[in-house]
Amino acid sequence: MINRKIALTLATALSLNQLVFGENWLQYRGTDHRGISIESETPTTLSKEKNIAWKTPLPGRGLSSPIVVGNLIFITASSTADQSRLHVICANTDNGKIEWNRQFWATGRTICHDKTCVAAPTPASDGKHIYALYSCNDLICLDLKGNLKWIRGLMQDYPNASNSLGLASSPIIVDETLIVQIENDSDSFVSGINLKDGSNLWKLPRTKRANWTSPIKLNEKEVAIQGSEGITCVTAKTGKIQWSYSEGASTIPSSVSTPGGTMLYVPSNGITAIKPRKDNNTPEIIWQESQLRPGTSSPLIVDNKIYIINRAGVLNAAQKNTGERLWRLRLDGPFSGSPVSSNGHIYVASERKGIFQSIDISGKEGKISGSIELGETILGTPAIANNSIFIRSDGHLWKISNPKG
Repeated sequence: MINRKIALTLATALSLNQLVFGENWLQYRGTDHRGISIESETPTTLSKEKNIAWKTPLPGRGLSSPIVVGNLIFITASSTADQSRLHVICANTDNGKIEWNRQFWATGRTICHDKTCVAAPTPASDGKHIYALYSCNDLICLDLKGNLKWIRGLMQDYPNASNSLGLASSPIIVDETLIVQIENDSDSFVSGINLKDGSNLWKLPRTKRANWTSPIKLNEKEVAIQGSEGITCVTAKTGKIQWSYSEGASTIPSSVSTPGGTMLYVPSNGITAIKPRKDNNTPEIIWQESQLRPGTSSPLIVDNKIYIINRAGVLNAAQKNTGERLWRLRLDGPFSGSPVSSNGHIYVASERKGIFQSIDISGKEGKISGSIELGETILGTPAIANNSIFIRSDGHLWKISNPKG
């Protein structure tokens, strides 16, 4: 009887825990780093009156995207005239209330282009801690209550690891390792960081050229590092190189992989689809399509299609297995952030005027199903969790969701 009571108590606790915490979006472009939520029933039409659940003012500036851990949302910002004040902010997903705002002084250089800012990289989480990286190369670890666990000034260790335009690569977590990519015209490297104390588990030199792409999760053990020379696949835990693609790649939009890393779609010569080979350190090129060249936004894969937004703000849909273009749709751009997807729709926010758009991709061709002009510049990528979309504009954090009831 006692064992049965314990079992019932544990089952109830687990059930309540799931209700409280719900769906997560733990890093840039989602927990699996592919920009897709398969759980959320997000809005399929949009209006200011019905779908803006709340908006919360944010201090300073930021290009970083929000991440979601249960019923908490986390975002970074930088303030003061020289952007030397670093913020990690926690808000409640239900009402947008700021739960806490931890602030730190930058230890590295804060110089960057006027369009970007120091709070450009998106933070990452393992569900227990928040890992925030800034363009000044300060790396901060907090628990979910905002308690500082460790802080590391990477520029103190590597003084030349910066550029005059600013860094924007977002760290990701793969196999309990924080992957940090720091590439510029001087001291460039990628490193696997110990989650417990911020120390290096490994460090590899990279090409000395400015690069704003983020590491790409391939599977539970491997990560792809993209740069001007191409792609390098490494084991997340050790940094051991598994294979390389050396035909060059974009330094702004990042690649996207299929689940398990069976295919990787690289912004190279338009888009190049490559397939890793276990018996060869050079992947197989499946197809290349020069007409699918992305602009700033990273490509997105939903089901059997790949979606690319080009420099003209046109959304292109193509077969992911062949690269054959299926349809095109002009959106209200331009775009700096990347598209995300849920509930048979693609969501993306334009840079000017912050026009947030939903595109229905469930039919033979895509069609715009709704838009909301938020009236502020949006440079980041939305996050999706718990049937809602979270957007970061220049001045606010927004929640877009279906009307209650």
